[in-house]
Amino acid sequence: MKKILLVSTALCAGQYLFAQIPEDAIRMSWNQLSGTARTQAIGGASGSIGGDISSLYSNPAGIGFYKRGEFVVSPRINLLGGSGKYLGTSTDYETATKFGLGTTGFVWGSSNPNSRWASSFSMAFNRSANFSSRVSYGGENDFSSLSESFAEDFAQSGLPIDVPLYSAPVAFGTKLAAYTFLIDTLSVNGGTEVVGLPQRNAILAGTEARLGQRKDVVTKGGISELAFGYAGNFEDKIYIGGSLGIPIVNYERTSTFTENDLSGNPDNNFNQFEYRENYSSSGIGFNAKIGIIVKASEQFRAGLAINSPTIYALREKTTGRMESDLENYRTNGEIGVADANTIYTDNNADIPEYRYDLVAPWKFLVSGTYLFGNGFEDVKKQKGFITADLEYVTHRSSRFSPADPEDDPEYYDGVNDAIKLSYKNALNARVGGELKFNTFAARLGFAYYGSPYEEKEFEAKRMFASGGIGYRNWGMFADLTYVQSLSQDVDFPYRLADNANTYAALKDRTGTVLLTLGFKF
Repeated sequence: MKKILLVSTALCAGQYLFAQIPEDAIRMSWNQLSGTARTQAIGGASGSIGGDISSLYSNPAGIGFYKRGEFVVSPRINLLGGSGKYLGTSTDYETATKFGLGTTGFVWGSSNPNSRWASSFSMAFNRSANFSSRVSYGGENDFSSLSESFAEDFAQSGLPIDVPLYSAPVAFGTKLAAYTFLIDTLSVNGGTEVVGLPQRNAILAGTEARLGQRKDVVTKGGISELAFGYAGNFEDKIYIGGSLGIPIVNYERTSTFTENDLSGNPDNNFNQFEYRENYSSSGIGFNAKIGIIVKASEQFRAGLAINSPTIYALREKTTGRMESDLENYRTNGEIGVADANTIYTDNNADIPEYRYDLVAPWKFLVSGTYLFGNGFEDVKKQKGFITADLEYVTHRSSRFSPADPEDDPEYYDGVNDAIKLSYKNALNARVGGELKFNTFAARLGFAYYGSPYEEKEFEAKRMFASGGIGYRNWGMFADLTYVQSLSQDVDFPYRLADNANTYAALKDRTGTVLLTLGFKF
């Protein structure tokens, strides 16, 4: 708990005018498998096999294997499910089905028997991250309240409790809490402190409040990356390639946090509150990838690739609503309600939109492939392969910075310090294989994405087990794949500087059905 408290303190060092937290950086870099059905069927291991448009997003040297043109399209279905455990209580998520589009694009290959060098060009669209999810958890908490985070934020601002807050340098939720009297001042030991009403009577009585807490989160959107790549091969022995990516980010999150009094006392100035927050973030980025694949022999291939950090320019907006039932405390028995209209529109102000930049991690990839069969130069005579990738991701190098020169950089410095304390660099491993039976193929794969968290207690990881079949004949192909994702992660319902923080352990079980159709030309 000590380290969690230190991380929280680093975050609270700056003003909460902005909403970035370390989890925002991990969301952009700790992703699911992506690529065509064939690539995902072999565990996403595409660093040295080549001949698949997915290479554009891992090792673009793989595009150099193409001798002809190709068009592919990849529709998919995601089946969402899972559970959350919080303060000893387990809660199953509501299941959901989402449709989308995976890797889709063109490759223009060439073959010149009179030249030792041949080149290929590719343009493709890929869903490199999928943010669709549903999370639910809850339990009984006797040592902290979400209202404390609002109280800490307001106390740090130094403002009097009764000032108009539409332009105040505090978080949106803090403004709602002040307008509904969920936070207020209290005289303690001759001084005045800002406190949350769920804790107020407990502080006065010298006891602990018993609170029921629940959080439900629905997210949607993703990162859709448009990429352009060029690759060449020298005598079909050495393949060199590069690509430029333009990721487009769209993320929406609706979270509902409820807290209610479990004491049974109908006259302690707190019954319950509900905070519903709508957060959206969107923007565009830029990255580059370079790689090489070498045929060490007819049976062995080795690949090496470097993926640059993605530099994002992002913007965000937060709205929401809070309802506080404080029994008779300053509300005459009525439920206090505040929302974005209360704070901004009623004060003739626009809902603010904040702009910031994010530098995502480096990725370094090494890969190897072993092919078996007869006549390796003729793909029709290859009987199959085994391939593996090892990827190193520098999660600790993620950095936020203000996009507007007038913004105070101190808050971003606090978030970046928290990233250094909270996260570590991680290894991802992917392995897969294929067996060919004339025009049909069968595939299996597995991937393990290591924890990005420095705290070992979190036990976070992501595993993907996959399998699929494929058909190739007469200049067309069809691949069908199923991927089962098993993920362990954590979620902090709120962060406190002056109290121990607790978190929910999340277990995600997502199934993906992916179909890729391709046509040679």
